[in-house]
Amino acid sequence: MVARVSATLTPHESPTPTPAPTAHSASPPRRRTRVLALPEARWALASTVAFLLAFPLDLSGASAWLYGPLYVIAYAAGGWEPALEGLRALRGKTLDVDLLMIVAALGAAAIGQVLDGALLIVIFATSGALEALATARTADSVRGLLDLAPATATRLSPDGDGSGETEETVPTDRLAVGDVLLVRPGERIGADGRVLEGESDADQATITGEPLPVPKAPGDEVFAGTLNGTGALRVRVERDPADSVIARIVTLVEEASRTKAPTQLFIEKVEQRYAVGVVAATLAVFAVPLAFGADLTGALLRAMTFMIVASPCAVVLATMPPLLSAIANAGRHGVLVKSAVAMERLGEIDTAALDKTGTLTEGTPEVTAVRPLPGSGLDEDALLALAAAAEHPSEHPLGRAVVTVARTRGLRLAPVKDFAALPGHGVRATVDGHTVAVGRAGEYAQDGHGTQVLVTRDETPVGTLTLTDRLRTDAAAAVSALVTATGTSPVLLTGDNRAAAERVAADTGLTDVRADLLPEGKVDAVRELQGAGRKVLFVGDGVNDAPALAAAYSGVAMGRAGADLALETADAVVVRDELTTIPAVVRLSRTARRLVAQNLVIAGVCIAVLVVWDLAGHLPLPLGVAGHEGSTVLVGLNGLRLLREGAWRRAVAP
Repeated sequence: MVARVSATLTPHESPTPTPAPTAHSASPPRRRTRVLALPEARWALASTVAFLLAFPLDLSGASAWLYGPLYVIAYAAGGWEPALEGLRALRGKTLDVDLLMIVAALGAAAIGQVLDGALLIVIFATSGALEALATARTADSVRGLLDLAPATATRLSPDGDGSGETEETVPTDRLAVGDVLLVRPGERIGADGRVLEGESDADQATITGEPLPVPKAPGDEVFAGTLNGTGALRVRVERDPADSVIARIVTLVEEASRTKAPTQLFIEKVEQRYAVGVVAATLAVFAVPLAFGADLTGALLRAMTFMIVASPCAVVLATMPPLLSAIANAGRHGVLVKSAVAMERLGEIDTAALDKTGTLTEGTPEVTAVRPLPGSGLDEDALLALAAAAEHPSEHPLGRAVVTVARTRGLRLAPVKDFAALPGHGVRATVDGHTVAVGRAGEYAQDGHGTQVLVTRDETPVGTLTLTDRLRTDAAAAVSALVTATGTSPVLLTGDNRAAAERVAADTGLTDVRADLLPEGKVDAVRELQGAGRKVLFVGDGVNDAPALAAAYSGVAMGRAGADLALETADAVVVRDELTTIPAVVRLSRTARRLVAQNLVIAGVCIAVLVVWDLAGHLPLPLGVAGHEGSTVLVGLNGLRLLREGAWRRAVAP
């Protein structure tokens, strides 16, 4: 039977009331498609019931008028859909093995083996229902995320006279960028956005993986479907609901389910020729014994059995279930793999190349040192307060980092006048009657400890601040895991200066460091590695790294920085920004490839054994049907093992 492996996902919104917040209440609900919810299962059940009613009547010698119509129902209920699909394929000049099964069943009925033909139809329909159920479960594992998104949200809009605001309950799919939402305690957030007012915490385990609720304050990002805690929030929508993180997870998995890996494409190409060969061989199995005086019924029955057992149904089903299961499992853990091709490629890489800023580091600077200059008359707190006051109106990441640490220390920031941002040079402002400038300058610009900025007062240097891009807590562990997974040490490719790159390399265990690279330099480095015969996985933040992501054999983007570009360029996106998931997905892909190989061996051995048995001996039709369809179901279920949580745990900690 040809596997129709697809995972068509449709938005599913739950109108049920929002539950009270709990530590893990944002975990995706376990969706389980009911068997009888599938049309394939209902038709298979009807065929099976009709067969089970006809079978004892047939054996008891009852009138054919009693059991004959039941056999007709069994044939029709179980065979109409594959027959229709097979005829459609035939009109497209494609020989579908579904059609071979139906022809074999009708051929058996034509020579009086009505019971055997009905048994073939029943098992054929049952295996199809099992495949449909397995595929639905694959979709369920990711589609359940959409149940987290609320059906409605409270939108705020100004009154006509401007004296207040009006609350309006609207469907979340009608929200637009710029809308302001009121999120009450215990409600799920209706869209991806940013907090304007209010403080609370959000259970966002489904998006970022944090096991505990995350504090939210003005300026913080929030995600659709995550659960608000005890405070009320005003949130400005920053993404269209169709582009929310949850929606993109489902969209990417749906798109991936429609792609086909190279192995699958090769199998389907061979399948057409193989199917024609099966038809030709079936005619030979029928005609040759008949020419030598064999019984017509016996020759035709042997030929029908041969057509069944030689059909490559299990081979066709060998590839996609493992790959789609791996995609679904990775999606549940925050890694969006865009296609079956990408999942297969991830298992082939033998070298990793890593960007620094936003990949190995968090991409968020923090002040690590405050150094007043001798003779300035300032201590650390005074210098920091002076710099933070000047930086307070700035939106630059370095400025925000200075202001943040000053507030953390509880320092008072003096009011400023005449603020000016000087692109490439820093900021200047009047603080307590003095002209204060904060920015890079000459020997203060860079060293191996981070980025240094010079603080001047009335054009006289008074001190320096050192800001460092923090290393991700899991960076060293991820590098070590990539070494284990690929057998080679990753390469660091960065546009930063060599001193900063060497510092990060020393902290993470990297030995091959290439610094001061422009985007085209990273592309050249990737091509150099691949020119040496390596299959390179490039990991970057998806902005300046886009050319290298596209040039590499496989590309993975960190999702929080440049996510839109990452989705366009990379083969996979790490939504949670957890580096350790990257080697885990590589290992998961390799497990999927091993299961594909196992499935091909199982399918090939079963076909060979059954064909030899039929040609060299006497293979009963029911046994041939059971062996053929049993192997088809077996390879399907073998591939779907990767849906289990244990498969991910083994990939994380092999």
